[in-house]
Amino acid sequence: MHSGSVGELMSAPGVAVRRGTGLEEVAALIAEHRVHAVAVIDDEGHPVGVVSQRDLRYGGDRSPAARAPLPALPRTPGRAAGARHSSRAAPTAGDVMTSPAVTALPTWSLPEAVRTMERRRVKRLPVVDAGDQLVGFLSRSDILRSFLREDADVRAEITAEVLSDTLGIGPSQVRVTVTDGRVTLQGIVAHRDLLLVVDRLVRGVAGVVEVRNHLAYSTDAPSGRSAIQPAQPR
Repeated sequence: MHSGSVGELMSAPGVAVRRGTGLEEVAALIAEHRVHAVAVIDDEGHPVGVVSQRDLRYGGDRSPAARAPLPALPRTPGRAAGARHSSRAAPTAGDVMTSPAVTALPTWSLPEAVRTMERRRVKRLPVVDAGDQLVGFLSRSDILRSFLREDADVRAEITAEVLSDTLGIGPSQVRVTVTDGRVTLQGIVAHRDLLLVVDRLVRGVAGVVEVRNHLAYSTDAPSGRSAIQPAQPR
């Protein structure tokens, strides 16, 4: 699992509203900031709940019955369809939020955050500082992104750190190509023993989903046989 902290992976800054914020304004903020949820804070700025897109859709009710379309409200006799006032107050963030807020600290490790999500059955965590002030959000998508890397970054780590720095194998000996996390190794290593070592180290690089090992070796170790032998297909 990725070793980064919550502070490194979270989306920042966190978007917050008050309990009395109307749902139309909440929806507008979610759309403006391209987020899936906002924190609800009290007068001291401490998170007390979370309003997600789902909460807006179902009005805070997660039961199956809440997924059915709401019936049209009958018009009140003598009142115009576009009347500006209603006998019922419009719902607010405080009415539909998931509460209490389950928060995390920026210093938490990723495994600690994941365990909290699973234990409390939530999809995102408002992240607070030592003063319980909102500084960001950690969602499942943030966690997923931590495992996804650009192919060029994966190739650079394999070439520089695994092959060159760790094993002393230069780019003229082994060619590395990476496509959608699938690594292809082509070239010649000095000893047959290195085939398994290279394979295991490359598989341990973050972002690698498959290794196609087409390496050959110059000599058996330690016998010193000089004939070049191809690696067994994997």
